[in-house]
Amino acid sequence: MNFIELRPGKSHEGDDIKAFRTEGKSQKWNYLMAGTHGDEVEGVYVVQKLFEWLKEEDILDFPLIVIPILNVDGYRAGTRVNANGVDLNRNYNATNWSPEAREAKYNPGASALSEPENKYLVKLFEKFPPKQILTFHSWKPFINYNGDCKEIAELLERYNGYEVCIEIEGHPTPGSLGSLVPEKYNSPVLTFECPVLSDELTLNQIWEENRVGLETLMKSDLIN
Repeated sequence: MNFIELRPGKSHEGDDIKAFRTEGKSQKWNYLMAGTHGDEVEGVYVVQKLFEWLKEEDILDFPLIVIPILNVDGYRAGTRVNANGVDLNRNYNATNWSPEAREAKYNPGASALSEPENKYLVKLFEKFPPKQILTFHSWKPFINYNGDCKEIAELLERYNGYEVCIEIEGHPTPGSLGSLVPEKYNSPVLTFECPVLSDELTLNQIWEENRVGLETLMKSDLIN
């Protein structure tokens, strides 16, 4: 697949937020993204490896936008939050956004969509409307979906055995991407939670346990 680099966004500290799209035009776009939380390197690595594979696959041709790292300041610093101390996945302008935070690490910001990283992403959505979004995180291995993408979740589950769920009990996510996109753009969001690094688990092992499922998905009618 051939990709064109889009005009980058700017982080809170002024660094580039890179984004890429496939050639051609489309009314709707698949999104592949990672690094919403800067300390979740596992999801960033998996998207990096998948992106490398996609660039080598000449037979694939579907509208796709890739954002390798949304929270570039947090990724550089190794922090969940951005350089303004905000959890980007609690800062979207969904109707359930709340100024209250259960814990400091879930700081939603001074107002909904206050952060430049999220403003950039929403500008991309306005210019390239999402068909569906695959966003990669890391916590414990499971696949959470919002909207009509159960088939994608179940396909991936067949390969990696991760639990599939719609809601995470005891873990509300006001102002999240999964709240915003189905509501405002009528498009589903699949949140892919990778396992975290440990003495027994490397980044490459995390990729390898997901490689076949993700490559199969990219070749399937669910994406193409």
